[in-house]
Amino acid sequence: MNKIKVFCLLSIALCAGVTTLRAQAIPVPLTSVRLYDFIDELATDGIIEINEATRPYTRRQVAAMLVEAQERDHFLNSRQQKDLAFYLNEFALERDTMPEQYVQWTNHQTFNLSLADPQFSYMTRNKIFKMRLRPILGMDVYGSKKGAILKRWWGADLTMDIAHHVSLWGSLRDVSYNGRVGLSNKYFPTNADKRNGAQLTRPGFLNNLSGVEYKEADYGGDFSDSKGGISIYDWWGSISLSRENVRWGDAYHASNILSGRNPAVPQLNIQVTPVWWFQFDYFHAWLISNVRNPNDYYVENILNTSGTMVTDTAYRPRNKYMAANMLTFMPCKWVHFSIGNSIVYAENTPQAAYFIPIAFFKSLDHLLTKGIATQNQNSQVYATITVRPVEHLKLYTSLYADEVKWARFSPSNPANNPISYLVGFDWGGWPLKGLSLKGEFMRSYIACYTNSIDAIEYTSNSYLMGHYMGDNAQSTYVELSYRPIRGMWVALSFTDDIRFNQYRYLRKGVGTAIEQKPFDKKIFRNTEFAAKLAYEVHPNMFLRAELTYNNAQGYDNTNVYTIPGKGVTNQEIGEVLRTAQGYLDAFAPAYLQGKNFTAMVGFSFGF
Repeated sequence: MNKIKVFCLLSIALCAGVTTLRAQAIPVPLTSVRLYDFIDELATDGIIEINEATRPYTRRQVAAMLVEAQERDHFLNSRQQKDLAFYLNEFALERDTMPEQYVQWTNHQTFNLSLADPQFSYMTRNKIFKMRLRPILGMDVYGSKKGAILKRWWGADLTMDIAHHVSLWGSLRDVSYNGRVGLSNKYFPTNADKRNGAQLTRPGFLNNLSGVEYKEADYGGDFSDSKGGISIYDWWGSISLSRENVRWGDAYHASNILSGRNPAVPQLNIQVTPVWWFQFDYFHAWLISNVRNPNDYYVENILNTSGTMVTDTAYRPRNKYMAANMLTFMPCKWVHFSIGNSIVYAENTPQAAYFIPIAFFKSLDHLLTKGIATQNQNSQVYATITVRPVEHLKLYTSLYADEVKWARFSPSNPANNPISYLVGFDWGGWPLKGLSLKGEFMRSYIACYTNSIDAIEYTSNSYLMGHYMGDNAQSTYVELSYRPIRGMWVALSFTDDIRFNQYRYLRKGVGTAIEQKPFDKKIFRNTEFAAKLAYEVHPNMFLRAELTYNNAQGYDNTNVYTIPGKGVTNQEIGEVLRTAQGYLDAFAPAYLQGKNFTAMVGFSFGF
């Protein structure tokens, strides 16, 4: 009888644990950098085990990680224990409890209204319905010898969980850059370029800033960012329809598979974790082509300058889609590896074949296109491996392949496969808890990420979805960071980004282009030293400061020459020739060209 009682108690406890872990399958935004850093720190210290190949994590997954760390808190130092308690409170609803806040109005059972760190939390007594509403407000001020830039944003974030099986969430951020005061159009274009607005980031710029689609604004740049979704989930995983940023490939600075830098896109997402050693991810996304469809347009009646009624044609963009999958295997605690493939395609309607989650999309592409001898769509394959050979050390590498022919690996073959590889390490927690040294190196070969057909480029909103440096480029990143007290993060970092000869993808001449020596002649380089400080005063309430020195340079490359033995010039195979200033204007915002010391201070509620 005692054994039966013990079994029943264990069963009840297990069911309660499963119910807790099923709460709120809502993505934790990639912008929650400090939370992701803390999760990484716990994993590097050997406290928890995580799959870093696909992000974002869900709030359910993070809550489970924090609970796992709580069960081993005797391995944590006092600062880590305070950080853990801090984040456990942030994920209180996911654990079926109400958060404890400062200056609050609450009945401690069903609702909590906090004033110091604004948030409203609600949970029914039977825990079937949970809701959190949080305002979003923030401001960053950048200053250098070229002038000041004010960035501000505001909005709100709402999450709901229903019956432990359905989650809904949504957020809106209205963002503006104002550089008109004390900053000329030379450094911060306004009316001079309404298409791109305030250009700290745009598709052609080689920096790691998040991509946006600007609206017209005569004071600088203005854009809004609305995200959200709905998911159905259980212990095995989730199916969701959402608009969120996605990062695939283990990386700290920037991934070379899916970096998450491009504006978020609507997507149907499936994530399945049926056993502890395997995870499957799939999505079908509706990308933004920024390519006009000549057969799809509106006709609008307008008055011309003479007062006569005429018609104007407004073209719609070409449809563009992406299907991708990733299979992650975790045979033991210290090694994880993932493989996957994807396809970017442009059809009038979504192709049903690409909704098959576990598929090799290039094979399906051949089935759909070879019969009429038309051009294939744009497919990719990739893999990532993470190894933790000893405590405190993580090693990782990611490989992205646009196209592979085994003959090109032969030393006698002058052509190179258009691939990208990334290697990195993270040494943390020794000799001092909270201290971490990270390093990352990426190289992408000629014609990687590019395509001769604009509509199926590896882009969305014209932003590259892979590493921000693009093809025929390399990036080196080193960071030393430290967490001295609860909520505080300080770091020193060095970045060295180099872009080499630039080639257009000319399909009939691509064989000649990839036969050229990669990483040969520099056309752009940006080196950056940065000192950063962030302090999370309350959950999602940040104070930030940053001092950066950067040197962005262009290099002259205007010489037209005949390629030996080919009978064609470098220009005829698609090499882009520009002056040093031409490359600089193409790859860097005017505000960051040349040598600059830039200071930034800011605060935010939400993220």
